[in-house]
Amino acid sequence: MTTRNRQDSHRELPIGRRVAQLRVRRGMSQQVFADRIGRSKSWVDKVERGVRTLDRLPMIETVAAALGVAPAVLVGRQAQRTPATDATAAVEQVRMALANYDTPSGRDGPSSVADLDRQIGYACTAYRHAHHLQLLRMLPDLLAATRHANRPAGDAPAALLLVRVYRVAAQVLVKLGEPHLAWLAADRAMTTAAGDPRRTALAAVPLAQALRALGRGRLAMAAATTAVRPLDLAPHREPGPDDAALAGILLTEAALAAATCGDAAAVDDLTGRAAHLAATYVEHHHDEDGFGPVVVDLARALIAARLGDNYQAVTLHQRATGGDAWPQLPAEHRAAHLIDVTRAHLDLGDYQAAGRALLTADRIAPAEVRHRPAARAALTAVLRAGPTPADVTRLATTIGLARHC
Repeated sequence: MTTRNRQDSHRELPIGRRVAQLRVRRGMSQQVFADRIGRSKSWVDKVERGVRTLDRLPMIETVAAALGVAPAVLVGRQAQRTPATDATAAVEQVRMALANYDTPSGRDGPSSVADLDRQIGYACTAYRHAHHLQLLRMLPDLLAATRHANRPAGDAPAALLLVRVYRVAAQVLVKLGEPHLAWLAADRAMTTAAGDPRRTALAAVPLAQALRALGRGRLAMAAATTAVRPLDLAPHREPGPDDAALAGILLTEAALAAATCGDAAAVDDLTGRAAHLAATYVEHHHDEDGFGPVVVDLARALIAARLGDNYQAVTLHQRATGGDAWPQLPAEHRAAHLIDVTRAHLDLGDYQAAGRALLTADRIAPAEVRHRPAARAALTAVLRAGPTPADVTRLATTIGLARHC
């Protein structure tokens, strides 16, 4: 039998047999191993013989740690077949595209601005529907084509297209736990914006998100608030709904960043300004980001959680999601909010509500739950809390966090 075949055979073994093999290789008796994991020798014997199943993530992690292996080694090949594998490969392709400055050969001629605008529209639609893998696969070609169209730099329509591509790239990378790469894409967007107020504001949104993900709350707040000023939202001037919506998004991002710093005064000022714009200028206007009063209300719920008031967070969340505006938001936004608010449920010890939020998010936009590290962490916390409903356990099994043998 070849080494590869032996490895394949090992991965196909029942989990109990794998535990027994690894234990023996490390020279541990069943009693010694049982003492290390805080279980009885009888329990270990039943697991190894397949009489008792080992299907709870916390126990799998404990056993794996005692054996000195990763949990995936115990769980085996089946649970490793998750969408995360495809997402990881797609992220690497985006990383290579961001690192590649070569001009495309242009054998078929450069794409027209109209064609690129249409393709970027598809990419943004994929993002709003949380089709993250589809978007990731589009990005390398879009990055190359829009960079080509923007040469020589300075063409306003082409520059706007490139800012939009960098923006959506940065936003999806933040979601997938790649904040440093997201910051790079957002920084490229800021450079491409070249001081134009609207392009700069568009680029500042993912820049603030990436900085916040990197734990740089003050910098995120400064980036967002600085980008608002050139939009000229002075009291004597009534902005158009597009500018008002963009300013409102930036102010909301700034408020979320302020909450990470514990700056309650800044939070009140920024959310107040965002709410004013939402109610005054964009309440009946639907921009592509879906900005409006409900977006501010949802942000206030997350801000309350970050400031430590989880009861208020859940109250605000329930109020905002119970209105007519909630179903009109993009699927990505709704699912992302449900994942983020799960932390408030967990901190309150309401694991049932946390599980329900994750299940609802999975129904709305499965990729949000199955690809985002934040969702996997929240689901892991629910699993650790104790017995979970069957549908929560099935979701965990589907994304590789638990497995019934």
